[in-house]
Amino acid sequence: MARNITPKDKNFSEWYLDVIRAAELADYAPVRGCMVVRPNGYGIWENIQAVFDRAFKETGHVNAYFPLLIPNSFMEREAQHVEGFAPECAVVTHAGGSELEEPYVIRPTSETVIGHMYSQWVHSWRDLPILINQWCNVMRWEKRPRLFLRTSEFLWQEGHTAHATREEAFDETFKMLDVYRRIMQEELALPVLYGEKSENERFPGADNTYSCEAMMGDKKALQAGTSHFLGQNFARVFDISFQDKNGEKAYAWTTSWGVSTRLIGGLVMTHGDDDGLVLPPRVAPVKAVIIPISGDEGILRDKLEPAADKMTGELNAALGGICVKTDKQYHMRPGDRFFHHLQRGVPLRIEFGERERDSGRVTIVRRDTSKKESVSMDSLAGTVKETLETMQKDLYEKALDFRESNTRDVGNMEELKEFFSPDGPGGFARAYFAGSPEDEGEIKYVTGGATIRCIPMDDESRGKCVYTGKPGARRTIFAKAY
Repeated sequence: MARNITPKDKNFSEWYLDVIRAAELADYAPVRGCMVVRPNGYGIWENIQAVFDRAFKETGHVNAYFPLLIPNSFMEREAQHVEGFAPECAVVTHAGGSELEEPYVIRPTSETVIGHMYSQWVHSWRDLPILINQWCNVMRWEKRPRLFLRTSEFLWQEGHTAHATREEAFDETFKMLDVYRRIMQEELALPVLYGEKSENERFPGADNTYSCEAMMGDKKALQAGTSHFLGQNFARVFDISFQDKNGEKAYAWTTSWGVSTRLIGGLVMTHGDDDGLVLPPRVAPVKAVIIPISGDEGILRDKLEPAADKMTGELNAALGGICVKTDKQYHMRPGDRFFHHLQRGVPLRIEFGERERDSGRVTIVRRDTSKKESVSMDSLAGTVKETLETMQKDLYEKALDFRESNTRDVGNMEELKEFFSPDGPGGFARAYFAGSPEDEGEIKYVTGGATIRCIPMDDESRGKCVYTGKPGARRTIFAKAY
């Protein structure tokens, strides 16, 4: 156990922040609620960004960029939208040494300004669909900030699409939800439940919101990504209208969807341990590090380092990127060098000393299990690729087992309250629910914060409502959440 990290089972919140600090992922900025994403954290974000961006383009989307500042009047035009975001908005009132005629809101999200631009671009059914994504920063003024999970400024992508028919827009909403689910599970090793949000948890201005929900190491839920069917709400407000095939005026049907840097927080809380960060290999900036070891500096620099650099080049060629490095921190003791990379979550450590050089073998060590293996240098590339893939699968299975072992069916309110009580097990509670938004609010109150995370799309079972007792209620996932 690392002495610079609070044990996870002693104080999960402190453990989380300690891991971020030890892994050099982020630091607090001088602006309240904001963070500086350090190179190791940004490298993870670049890899997450790359896999999502590729998937977006494979599904026909293109990238664009829209302004950071949004006229305040745009925000006020959609009543539910402004009501939902008003408390979080940062507003610019002065610029160029004078007061502005109209204040500008620093974007909390871009539906309004993009809706305005779409209204300028859409005139005929031939102009549809529009399938645009942007990678950007947004600002939502947080009262209780937490690195990666809730910061006043964060990085994300937001997709915004416009369609000629309701059916096309619904298909888009579900398609992007499935893209999120697939990438989270296959690339981030995050098992997620996916389904519709309740009315209380719906995106302001949307007809329907769908989300991917993951269980963290403290059994709380993390909303990992959302996809919104906006109906014609923003299209009517911003006049995204067109002449349809019959020559009639029609309003477009729109969607929006997004994931953010909170996924990095999700990786920390799902896979990390008491020694620090554990990263799924597919999103790790450094997948393996080769560490030359010798007490003789001449041998270290003249013999081992060149051989290590050669192995590094061969592994990078085999893995298809600059993702393997040679550690040259010779001012540090070997144990300290091992620990440095362990805390940063590097999936594989490759130890290369005089004994290994003489025998033609190296020792590889997995970050997640600490398992050591002696490997011939001739077969190193193949073994590294195979081990990384095994580790990726193992991390997913471990996280899935954790979620399944902490998910329980609950049949009535007493069981639900007990499940989320301070002495209860906590986790994901499966319960049938057919109550009102007010009923959901009461459940949140009596359970100390449990909310409906989603109504699973792959579960059509029906039963008696946990709150009202009404028959025919849908299966629902309750959890306390970040």
